[in-house]
Amino acid sequence: MFRNIPTVTRNLLIINILCYLAQVLTGYNFDSNYSLLTEYGGLRFFLAPGFHIYQLLTYQFLHGSFYHLFANMFALWMFGRIIEQVWGPKKFLFYYIACGVGAGLTQEVLQFFTASAGVTIGASGAIFGILLAFGMIFPNERIFIIPIPVPIKAKWFVIFYAALELFLGFNAGHNGSDNVAHMAHIGGMLFGLMIILYWRHKEQQPHVYKRPANQEVRMNQTATREDDMAYNARKRERQEEVDRILDKIRKSGYDSLTKEEKQRLFEASRER
Repeated sequence: MFRNIPTVTRNLLIINILCYLAQVLTGYNFDSNYSLLTEYGGLRFFLAPGFHIYQLLTYQFLHGSFYHLFANMFALWMFGRIIEQVWGPKKFLFYYIACGVGAGLTQEVLQFFTASAGVTIGASGAIFGILLAFGMIFPNERIFIIPIPVPIKAKWFVIFYAALELFLGFNAGHNGSDNVAHMAHIGGMLFGLMIILYWRHKEQQPHVYKRPANQEVRMNQTATREDDMAYNARKRERQEEVDRILDKIRKSGYDSLTKEEKQRLFEASRER
């Protein structure tokens, strides 16, 4: 089962688990969230002593408790592997890290205006970006959420979670009654939204035919339009085939794919 998890998702799971074990082995204090790793790798306020720019990356791989780690890694496994299969490893990794950095920057801005200087750790900002991506790519996919007895569509799940985090961010989190960076979660979603909208805008740009530099090609406006139509038609056909394969994965699992379907999915990920 673990071997069937896509490469980036699998490695992110492994790295996060190993980092948590390293926290425990280096004297992690569950009451104060202190360990040698959080001392140097946790994200500090940028005006506070001990802040380093690399902490915008390292804080994403540290967690405050086993439950904190489990909740994030379960969501990464559940949704991240599907997003990676859609986007491919490079695009998925960039998105994951960018959402985590965006969440960290959001937390820095919040700390500036609230005059707080706590240490932030956790992959939750990146995970909330993954949840947003799943909701935008598969808005009508039904998922089961405990303790809700019936499945709900992914788009409503994402909207509910975002609204909940906003409420908690302006209430419990702002008043200091919990120890969760709720607004950082919203930041991860916002950065994810901006990235996805940019990618979609870029993909919708008309295809431009580029002639070879060493050839003379005479092309009128009608021929260019025909080339664009043919290109867009082929692109739609490829996307429909990928959507069918992903639907089969959701229903029957990755192992149910034929050799040809796996190859097509791999080729699609490279194209992205």
